[in-house]
Amino acid sequence: MEFKKINNKGQAQLFENKFLEALTKGSPQLSWGIHLPILLYCFYYGYTHYTMSFGKMLLISIGAIVFWTFFEYLAHRFVFHLISENPKLQRFAYIMHGNHHHYPRDKQRLFMPPVPSLIIAAALFGIQYLILGQYAFAFYPGFILGWLMYASMHYAIHAMAPPFKFMKPLWRNHHLHHYKNQELGFGVSNTFWDKVFGTMFDLTKEKEDKEKVKDLMFEKKK
Repeated sequence: MEFKKINNKGQAQLFENKFLEALTKGSPQLSWGIHLPILLYCFYYGYTHYTMSFGKMLLISIGAIVFWTFFEYLAHRFVFHLISENPKLQRFAYIMHGNHHHYPRDKQRLFMPPVPSLIIAAALFGIQYLILGQYAFAFYPGFILGWLMYASMHYAIHAMAPPFKFMKPLWRNHHLHHYKNQELGFGVSNTFWDKVFGTMFDLTKEKEDKEKVKDLMFEKKK
């Protein structure tokens, strides 16, 4: 999924059908607006219908957020950067993530679109409920909240400079993943798992290419 030329204008066309193409686009406001009320109700339902204390549910939700960071790393490394000779698998990887590397300035493809995200979220809840039973009402909100936070962090990395100095390594790790080596720097919301699995860039040896970083940032409205 290497691209010799990164496009700084426009966006990838994933489907010829205009309706399907429209379903591939999302935004931070839309994703948070759709999923947050569902997560809050799910947590509330679990608290009021099962014998789980608020503290216990909160701890499970926090654990789910931590688990999301691991899931995020695995998905980014082994699914989004899937290497295969199979054309269908190549297209799947491009739709899921490759288009972002091809068009890094495309704001509309950083958050999973509403319809696919709701379908996948429903499937995830079903799987989690089968495995965890009533605890899914605490785990699921944390897991999806982890995804929303990850997507928001990803959006911020392409939209602005790091707001705090301690966040600079996270920004650089992702920028280098784009323009230096796509086989390193899989963490987006954090660098913990990159450090654990040895896929973190050695930031002390990597010189920042400001022009290439600029190509990854959203264009500011004039």
